[in-house]
Formats: sequence, C-alpha cells, structure tokens
Amino acid sequence: MNVFYNREGVGDVLIIPFKDGNREEIKTERTGDVAKITDHDGELLGYNLFNASKYVELDGKGQIALDEDKLSKIQQAFKDNGVKDKLEADFSPKFVVGYVKDKQPHENADKLSVCQVDLGDKTVQIVCGAPNVDAGQKVVVAKVGAVMPSGLIIKPAELRGVPSNGMICSQKELGMKDAPKEKGIYVLDESAEVGSPFEL
Repeated sequence: MNVFYNREGVGDVLIIPFKDGNREEIKTERTGDVAKITDHDGELLGYNLFNASKYVELDGKGQIALDEDKLSKIQQAFKDNGVKDKLEADFSPKFVVGYVKDKQPHENADKLSVCQVDLGDKTVQIVCGAPNVDAGQKVVVAKVGAVMPSGLIIKPAELRGVPSNGMICSQKELGMKDAPKEKGIYVLDESAEVGSPFEL
C-alpha cells in the first residue's frame, strides 16, 4: 500500500487512497485532522490526514511506501482524533516471480493472450498483450494493488470481456535501466523462484 505526501504542493497532508472515484460525487466527513472520503454510495475511497507531520515522520515527497511503523502511527492519529475506523494494509510483496502455466488466445482480440500464472500461493488469470509471452516462462508479475513506477495502480480488470488480475511486466514498465525498446515482457532465468519477491 502506498500513500502520498507533497508538503510544497499540497500542504502538510497525507493522502491515503484506496479507490478512485468520481470527483463530482465524493463526500468528505472530517473529524479533527482526519477526513474520510466516500462516494455517493458510501463506499470508502480513502482518507486525508491533515497536519500529518505532527503524527508521522515523512521523508521525501510524492509516493511513499507504507510500512508497519507508519501504519501504527497513522492508526494512533485516527484514535487521537476520535476516528473509530480501523486502517489496515497488506504488506505482502506486490511484485513477484510468476510462472506462466498456460497461454490461450483471447476470444475477442487477436493481439491478446489469456494466461494462467502461478504466483506460488495461487494461480491467477492475466490477459497479456506482449508478443513474446508463452507457457513455461518465468516472469515478473505486478499483483493487484501494486503501484507501477509510472504511478499506475494495478486493479482487477476486464479486457475485451475477459477478467484479468495483475500484469505481466516488461523491463520498461518496471522502470529498469537499459530496457529494450522492443515490446515484450521480461522473461526471467530458470533459476528464479516462483512466488519470490521481485525487487524494483
């Protein structure tokens, strides 16, 4: 889970997003320094923590990885402001080594493939448009909830009517130096361990 902080651009506000929403239809309920943001159906979109530096030490600006220490301090800030909501975060690795068990052509798109990818603890279906993806490969998978170097958040999606949960990544998408210009996923060496974290 990532949070966002830019004191110069926004002020001393920690932005804790969960889901995108229509800006014209959001509702904000503020309790002390905590603003809870929901959509018109009451679904939680996220929180803003004002005077954030009073509660948690924030080094750097922009996208900040949330760790257990920061989460604990934010939870305490919620309590201090009388907010009963419990903030939870998943700290499991979001970029992992996957194994493409099966690849089938997409029924509605010539350039897309439907892949069954073993992540070590489960198998997920990922729709992939890379020309070089194939069964038997070890690849880098951005799981649902991952934040790409570009800022893109990986979410469950449907591509031409077929569900997709995650993304098989290219070197360019991973922000790697000297990434090839040709389109294609990053195929790992056979020694890569399925399910192990991939460090960006």
